Amino acid sequence: MMKPEPSELKPGAEQPPGPRIRHLWIFWVFLAIALTFLVLEHRAHLFGALPFLLLLACPLMHLFMHHGHGGHAGHASSRPGEISHKE
Repeated sequence: MMKPEPSELKPGAEQPPGPRIRHLWIFWVFLAIALTFLVLEHRAHLFGALPFLLLLACPLMHLFMHHGHGGHAGHASSRPGEISHKE
């Protein structure tokens, strides 16, 4: 089976994914190589910032982990020993 020539494709038809996938692979390989060199060359800077990144993670985890339980508004209205069931 022959591939259609670009002139034979309809204007609204989707083009074959070959070149697009190849470009994505090239991009990801280039990005992996670039990140490897970045980490290897700037290792001292990254390790120096690690304690500060851990301290920054604490308030960020607090903000994002309290997202699902509805906040602190419902705590005062329940009686001691009572289990509240929210739907």
